[in-house]
Amino acid sequence: MENILKEKSFAFALRVVKLSRYLMGNENEYVLSKQVLRSGTAVGALVCEAEFAQSKPDFVSKMSIALKEASETRYWIKLLYESNFITEAMFTNIQPDINDLSRVTGIERQNRKARQQINFMIFMTLKFFTFHFSLFIRAQ
Repeated sequence: MENILKEKSFAFALRVVKLSRYLMGNENEYVLSKQVLRSGTAVGALVCEAEFAQSKPDFVSKMSIALKEASETRYWIKLLYESNFITEAMFTNIQPDINDLSRVTGIERQNRKARQQINFMIFMTLKFFTFHFSLFIRAQ
């Protein structure tokens, strides 16, 4: 897995931790801050887990969940903005990071999924030709 995804997800998790601290300390907001903290830090944790996935489907699954967590984080951040817990400047500052993280996570997941499908197609093609070749040999 590329280090850029690990670096981006870790940097984003740090931003989310700081945002959560701000919300609890300055805004006395404890419910939404915990939601954004949970989903925002889960992205990086899942990316790290995916690095040591037990199989290709396990990798795709972990990256899919990371993408869902990024989407959920986007929701909580928008809700925090719309409910006036964060300023427009804070909202517009963090939006590119979550969008970029979602994009990179989605690309990595799609690439692995595509390789998995190609490997399956190659396997089935080889199986098909092996079977028909054995029939051909028997007929001889």
